Amino acid sequence: MKDEKHIKMLREAPIPRLLGANDREEANHVASTALYSSLVIAAAAIAIIILLLHPILYALGATDTIYPYARTYAVIYVISSIFNIFNVTMNNIATSEGASKISMFAMLMGAVLNVIFAPIFIYVFNTGIAGAAIATALAQGITSFMYLMYILKKKSVFSFSPRAVRIDGSIYKEIFKIGIPMLVFQLTTSVAMGLTNTAAREYGDAAIAAMGIVTRVTSMIAYAVAGFGKGFQPIAGYNYGAKQYDRVKEATKVGVIWTSSFCIVVSVLLFVFATPVVSLFTSNDLKVIKIGEFALRVNVVMFIGMGVETIYGMLSLALGKIAGGWLLSIGRQGVFFIPCILILPHFVGLNGVIFSQAIADFITITGMIVLAVKLNKDISLKALN
Repeated sequence: MKDEKHIKMLREAPIPRLLGANDREEANHVASTALYSSLVIAAAAIAIIILLLHPILYALGATDTIYPYARTYAVIYVISSIFNIFNVTMNNIATSEGASKISMFAMLMGAVLNVIFAPIFIYVFNTGIAGAAIATALAQGITSFMYLMYILKKKSVFSFSPRAVRIDGSIYKEIFKIGIPMLVFQLTTSVAMGLTNTAAREYGDAAIAAMGIVTRVTSMIAYAVAGFGKGFQPIAGYNYGAKQYDRVKEATKVGVIWTSSFCIVVSVLLFVFATPVVSLFTSNDLKVIKIGEFALRVNVVMFIGMGVETIYGMLSLALGKIAGGWLLSIGRQGVFFIPCILILPHFVGLNGVIFSQAIADFITITGMIVLAVKLNKDISLKALN
């Protein structure tokens, strides 16, 4: 029987709360309902997006020159995103039941395989832009297979049987309570990408291509750090709920050291080797490479602080304090980024597009450091009491 203090792991999440109360049957209903509902909604959304793909791509910044390539990529990517929906849902369910290893490993595996497959499909198999989409789809598919094996080998406490699905308003209320912040995060990320492409469109196709490459590369780093953060979150929450405050402090310290070390090493490598990295994604287009290498160097500088940002954002959520979670969710690509991308290009041109994300990252990290000081103080006071 699970320790009832497990209920504190993620205070706002229905699954840990039910597991903590030893109500596995109800927890299984919630997990199964969440998984199958997400797949049904995803299938409907994919169908709508495919039908409206033309106006959507132009709204996201495509030009007449880029549209054929964007459509080729989007059709493959959108259809295969059913894997991604499955992965994201399973990632959160696995984290909620305390299986942080599979969550972190699966996220890292997807990111690493994407990086490996992309140049192979683009250059070795000579599939061009379609190869980039196939690489992403294949990486996500393999991650889905990992989660499927996790279910079939009964490593999860849930059965995920279709018969366990319950159309119940109270269940959906709890799911939406957690899901809405994540939905906002996904929406702000999509809006940020669209605004970046629209702003870059004023400076030609090379600028759009370069910023797309930079976004793709930096996203891989963010996913890797997020994977570590997902593994850290239940550890911090469980120990906080068990009043093991020294362990919370130690876990936070270790988390910051490891994520920051990773971010520093990767940032330095990408800064030094920006040219060959960007060149992997383009067929020797010197203009794209020139813009891309500069933009990549500007953006990876602020990635040095992403470890602190991620760990303290997750710590805030684990402790039931939503401020850090919202800052992490909508800060860097939402409330701070959007004003930058809308205003700066009017004053400094393409550099405004390039520097917008770095500035938003700086503001977000600064805010998270202020929050970190407060969280550390609160935990230290509890440890003394």
